[in-house]
Amino acid sequence: MLGPDSTLIGIDQDAVARAAAGKRLRALPDDIRPNIELLAGNFGDMDELLVSAEIPGVDAFLFDLGVSSVQIDTPSRGFSFKEDGPLDMRMNPGNDTLNAAEIVNTYNAADLTRIIRSYSDEKWASRIAEFIVKARQDARIETSAQLVEIIKAAIPASARRAGGHPAKRTFQALRIEVNSELSVLREGLEAAVRWLNPGGRLVVISYHSLEDRIVKDVIASYANRCTCPPDLPVCVCGKKPILKSVTRKPVLPTEEEVERNPRARSAKLRVAEKL
Repeated sequence: MLGPDSTLIGIDQDAVARAAAGKRLRALPDDIRPNIELLAGNFGDMDELLVSAEIPGVDAFLFDLGVSSVQIDTPSRGFSFKEDGPLDMRMNPGNDTLNAAEIVNTYNAADLTRIIRSYSDEKWASRIAEFIVKARQDARIETSAQLVEIIKAAIPASARRAGGHPAKRTFQALRIEVNSELSVLREGLEAAVRWLNPGGRLVVISYHSLEDRIVKDVIASYANRCTCPPDLPVCVCGKKPILKSVTRKPVLPTEEEVERNPRARSAKLRVAEKL
């Protein structure tokens, strides 16, 4: 339980998210409010950020992955396929880095196919990529509405009638590519394992199978480190487990939670403990 003698470190690359979190945290009653430090960065910056904050060790990490409702509901951020806005999708729009418009207007068909298929399991990835390349020959693709119409044209009508919005998977893939989300997640999880104090907990909430697979793999790699042949009676490699999995299977939201917050439907929670 956090309190006045505890320190809570919040890390987010989105200034809007940091401001919102700070407002809520500082409104807590004095007897339960911890010392609060909100740092600008992402999971991949964990080592540098914790060193700069002079943190000797951490008792618990909570990774809440994915896009926040504020980001989705702000058309100017370009995350939503339901609202028109500029094709941005950067978690930190203040950084002069790759955005979604640059990807759809400069990547060749093979690279577009690769990221759409790899990051979303989109069945029609190659066809969507072909339609994007063809459309941009006439005019640069600048808005989410333009891209949605291209995706709809690429996916046959019979396929569009099932499986939710036809642009959902492609938008997810572009967002992951823009923000290097999967590599950043792995770097952050491995940093968290290093910084955890013995007995500390690593808690991760993921929202799609690619994220959950990485979380599961990282926990397993630190929980099952022995490289000895299975027929050896005793371990001789000396590689001892660093984590133990607390949740054998991911914890899923209840029907009540989903009713209160439909966006929680795809959430999966996994927990591991530092040995």
